[in-house]
Amino acid sequence: MKQAHSNLILIGMPGSGKSTVGVILAKKTSRDFVDTDVLIQTSQQRKLQDIVDTDGHAVLRKIEEEVLLGLSIQNHVIATGGSAAYSDQAMTHLKSDGILIFLDVDLATLESRIRDFSTRGIAKRPDQSLAELFDERFAIYTKHADIAIKCDAMTQEQVCEKIIKEVKMSCQRNVYPFDTARA
Repeated sequence: MKQAHSNLILIGMPGSGKSTVGVILAKKTSRDFVDTDVLIQTSQQRKLQDIVDTDGHAVLRKIEEEVLLGLSIQNHVIATGGSAAYSDQAMTHLKSDGILIFLDVDLATLESRIRDFSTRGIAKRPDQSLAELFDERFAIYTKHADIAIKCDAMTQEQVCEKIIKEVKMSCQRNVYPFDTARA
């Protein structure tokens, strides 16, 4: 019998609510919570924006990939950085013990949430606008996601309830072996 997936992994754009929803979802599902942006900052002893400013966005993506590939945890909600999905290898690794959930938020909502786009520590080209980054990443998120949740008109609590419902439905269809008692 295949091992049950135990992690819920959140992917999506900066400002989509991965960290905030992740904390609530962890409480609702009795899981621990990990924010991989915090792991990156801790391992590098500096802020994400400092990495981008000093070493460039490609270096931040490489560090992020290394951190994700080094994760070996069970029964967690994992909030990934917005650029995590660029690494096919990291996404495959995370999927080995989890379900990837795309928090799908439209551009207008992201623009209203992100006031510090140029100083937020986003792994993007210096000349890239939020709209261009959004267009580039949408295809990557949808490619990797097991479940997509359209979050625009929902509260964080409603997003969590929708995630729990979708995970349970997927498990009932036997799409993912998963501990439904914890979902």
